[in-house]
Amino acid sequence: MMPTTTRTATDRIDRIAPTRRPDAPALMIQRWARLAFLHWPVAVDDVRRLLPAGLTVDTFDGQAWVGLVPFVVTGARPVFLPPVPGLSRFDEVNVRTYVHDRGRAPGVWFFSLDASSRVAVTAARALFKLGYRHARMRAEEGADGRVRFESERISPGPLPATCTVEYAPMGPVRHAVPDTLEHFLVERYILYAADGGRLFRGRVHHESYPLQAGTVSGLREDLVAAAGVGRPASEPLVHYASEVNVEVFPIKEVG
Repeated sequence: MMPTTTRTATDRIDRIAPTRRPDAPALMIQRWARLAFLHWPVAVDDVRRLLPAGLTVDTFDGQAWVGLVPFVVTGARPVFLPPVPGLSRFDEVNVRTYVHDRGRAPGVWFFSLDASSRVAVTAARALFKLGYRHARMRAEEGADGRVRFESERISPGPLPATCTVEYAPMGPVRHAVPDTLEHFLVERYILYAADGGRLFRGRVHHESYPLQAGTVSGLREDLVAAAGVGRPASEPLVHYASEVNVEVFPIKEVG
């Protein structure tokens, strides 16, 4: 069963508005598939010290979280171009936490994003100011639906930064309910990035995730530690989503 703990009534941040599609043209489209959301509770101060000026740690009932999210990207392309064979599909894993801007626009802060495509890494760093790294990766899905995911960062550092994990869906599909922990963790449509002291905000849009509970085995990773975060040794909270079709919008500087 996925946890359905509800948020305390003291939270006044609007978490529904970001789920709506922006009234603007998208820059890119892509499909995210075989997503595993692995989360651990962490101390607020451990996250706060790693954030750029202007962002505040977003918490659920006073608790901060760090996430490790492996998945597969397909069909990635600018909206005005067809997919390019060999360039539009790649594997990715990100390390993330949750933030807001002065009580508004709750979103994601990525400590790192590793991808198997050099082109995707170069484009994302240039267009979205995100800290992408190039990595050797493999994501294989077995006949039973279990995914084996492996990643080893190549550059830039810090190194080592690796991840090996097997994960699989479990139980019925459902959508996260607002004001619950799973909605707080997975239904995020705003991203933040920083460059030279400047803070940027971006948007993505997709239908709400078709969530399932998940199981993991054989987890070995030092991506979270490489990001400077000390996570608990306990088992993660796991969610799985089969796929979503995503629109990606241009970033804007936060005023």
